[in-house]
Order: sequence, then structure tokens, then C-alpha cells
Amino acid sequence: MPHVSHDRLTTQTTDAGSAPRASLDQRRRERFARVEPRGARVHTARERAELLLDEGTFVELAPLKAAQPGAGSGVVTGWGLVDGRPVVVACHDAAIASGAIGAVMAAAICRAQRFAIDSGFPIVYVNDSGGARVPDGIHALHGCGEIFALNVEAQARIPQISVILGPCAGAAAYSPALTDWTIMVKGHGHMFLTGPDIVRAATGEDATADAIGGSGMHTRTSGVAHLEVETELDALQSVRHLLSYLPSNSDARLPVGDAVPVNPISAAGLPTVVPEKASVVFDMRHVIDGVLDNGARLELMPEHAGSALTVFGRIDGRPVGVVANQPAVRGGILDSKTSVKIARFVEFCGRFGIPIVTLVDVPGFLPGTVEEGRGIITHGAKVLKAYVEAKRSMRLTVVVRKAYGGAYIAMGSTSLGADHAWAWSNAEIAVMGPGGAVGLLHRRALAAAEDPDALRDELAAEYRENVARPYIAAEAGIIEDVIHPEETRDRLVAALRLLEHR
Repeated sequence: MPHVSHDRLTTQTTDAGSAPRASLDQRRRERFARVEPRGARVHTARERAELLLDEGTFVELAPLKAAQPGAGSGVVTGWGLVDGRPVVVACHDAAIASGAIGAVMAAAICRAQRFAIDSGFPIVYVNDSGGARVPDGIHALHGCGEIFALNVEAQARIPQISVILGPCAGAAAYSPALTDWTIMVKGHGHMFLTGPDIVRAATGEDATADAIGGSGMHTRTSGVAHLEVETELDALQSVRHLLSYLPSNSDARLPVGDAVPVNPISAAGLPTVVPEKASVVFDMRHVIDGVLDNGARLELMPEHAGSALTVFGRIDGRPVGVVANQPAVRGGILDSKTSVKIARFVEFCGRFGIPIVTLVDVPGFLPGTVEEGRGIITHGAKVLKAYVEAKRSMRLTVVVRKAYGGAYIAMGSTSLGADHAWAWSNAEIAVMGPGGAVGLLHRRALAAAEDPDALRDELAAEYRENVARPYIAAEAGIIEDVIHPEETRDRLVAALRLLEHR
């Protein structure tokens, strides 16, 4: 065997290793080269993922995967930490084929989804795509369908959040609709099945992208999106804020933080926040401020179906979902859109065991041919179903002022499974309000009276005291107790502390 000197062996080993290393380094440089974002975009797909996650924690999945040589898959997928907890992310890469979803891109997204579901980690989809990739034909459509199937599978297991930072068109728009919450950037995010050109060709309607699928339309009118923000960074920060209230999966514990005292000014105002006259409006946010921990909270769908509020906050450090009628908007009445909004929020909280606090001041469901035509019966029933099925959540209900008819039942009543329910001392619980009840029960007496208005007021006062006051419900055990407004937070805190033993 010929002798090989140590120096020569070292030289050969170094030379043999340098070529593969150089090849890998070159591939990485090509793959990770920054392509300046086009249009209104501020950050690349990879930068978006890194900004969403805790600094330095992003780990990319299959970073060299490519739809064709020299190009990426059209999506950046991976995982990292948000406030120290693992989160999976999938960011469309608009620098490659405008983020169009082809077979390779769909496979990458599906791998990230499967990883998130199996690991029990929330997943965030950052959408910036023109839709299915036309050259891939049926393979693109098949890939989109596989993404949608995993969106549905994930619903029972992990939170899913979509962020719209650019176009989200055609088939791409269905994935956000199958996730839990969607955040859109004003002026940049657009979500629609068919864009302006196709709409114009098909219908003759000359509409802009904003009119068809802008953030304002979807957060105010359609309800397809749930939060509108100003910038990309705002959107990513909103995702982090939302995740702070959510468990990582349906079996995980809630992210309990340090208890923070209630705002003392808001708490002191609770005894006088509700006007004495039932017809005078007030802002239910003042009640929310008086019972939640002071500090940050997140209202979802704040500009859609405004007669109800849906808010994430904390009580005694524990995350809660607050559902509240809003008397300042249409008297807090329930209609089709409000019902869908409430049902969605309650259903989500129920899936992940987030306690549901319901604050009630509801005159009923909105009557009339328009609402009946919109299917108010079906949409109202969705609220009932959501509360009944939210068995994994502690359900706590407070009747703040009035709760009439079927709307009383719908707003987290004990008959639907509320664990604890209280009513403020000035509350009214009845089949209908005093005015309507008196008109129905005493029609003949009112018609024959010399002063029907005076008689109506007298009979209404009797009805209010003898039929509608909450003591009847408390004496029957239908609600737990009648309380003073300033006692509300203590009752909620005491009930929520039971979660430690459940």
C-alpha cells in the first residue's frame, strides 16, 4: 500500500470538502437572496415570518424546496416562538409567480399544516396570492383542495389566523374563510373570488378592488374579515396580541398571566353606568372596563354588526371572551349579522375552553320582513347552538338591564348551559317589555280609558315590578342571584378561580 503523507491527506480532505460546502453556500445565497418587495409591500415573505415571531427563533421548513430550478416554492413555511410558545407560519412569497398557488407551493403549505396539527401548535397564514397557478392546471386546484381539507381538520385542534397583506384572490380566498380570524391591512389587503376585470367582463359592473374585496368592505359589511389595521407591522403585532389570549391547542392550558386590578375609575362608575330609563342608551364598553383587568384587550369585528361586542380580555389574569349587547347601537338588538358575529365568537371560545362572559341588555330580535328574509330564525338558532355546545368553556352571564323574549334565551341563559348567571338589581327579565306586554294584556282597558297614556304607565309599572324584576328568576333558581353592579367583578373572579380545580 503506497504511503500517503499526512500533509497530502489533509490537503485532499480539505479540497474534497470544499466543493460541496461551496455548492451549499452558493445555493443558500441564491435561495435566500433578498428580492425587493414590489408595490405597496414593505417586507419579504421571510422577513414577515421573522417579524411575527420572537427575534431569532424562526426555523424554516424545507428552505430549498423549489417549484423549478433557481426559484423557491412560492411560500416560506416554518415555526418559531411567540412570547415563548411555538407557532407555525406559512407566508406566501409574492416574489415568485406573484404568490400563485401551484402544486409545489400547496404541498409545502400542507406540510406546515400537518406539522401544526400533529404538534398542537397554532398556525398563522400570511396571504399574498393571486390565486391558483394557471400553468399547473388541475394539480394547482387539487393542491388548493388539500389545503382547505387541512384547514377544516385543524379547526377542532388548533387556532388558525389569517393575515391579508396583499391580494387573496380566487381559490386562495377560501383558506382564510376556513380559519378562525382574519386580519386585513387597509389599502393593501384585498380578498375576493373574482377581481375587478372579471367582474366587469361578466356583469358590466365597474368596481374597484377596494369595493369588491377591500378591508373596509370585509370588516364593516360582509364580516368576512375581523380586524382592519393600517400597516403590515400592525397586522403582525395584532396576531401576537390575539395569540396571547389563546391556548396553543384544544387540550392545552390557557395562558394565564399576572392578575391586574380593575381600572378604579371604571369600577367606581358601575353603580351609575346604566340609566334609570330603559329607553336611554349607554355604552356597554364602560361595563366591560369596570369588570376586566385594567390594560390591553382586543375587540374583534369592532365595526361590523355593532349592536353586539366581542372582546378578548382578562379577569384575574385569566383570558376570557366577552360577548355583550351594545345599547349604544340600535338599542343592542339582535339581527342576522349580529347573530352570526356572536355565534362565531362563542363557538371559537367553546372549542378552546376560553371562559365566556356574557353581558346582557337586549330588547329582542329585530322584527320585520327584511330580517325574516335574511334568515334571522336560522342565524339566531346558531347563537343558541354555539352556547349549548360550548361545554368546555365556563359560561358566566350577567343581565345588566333588560333581557326579553327569545333574545334572553339566546344571550347565554342558564337554560342553554350557563354555569352561573346573575342579574343587576334594576334588571328586567320577561317574555316582552312592559310596553308591549301591557298593550297585549290590557288592550280593552286601554281602549276604554279616559286617559290611556296614564293607565298604560301605571300598568307598565305594575308589570315591571310584579313580572319582570329579576327576583322571580332568582327565587326560581333560574339565575343564581341578584347583585349590585359593583359586586360583578368579584362574582366573576370567584367563579373563574374554580377553573383551577376543574
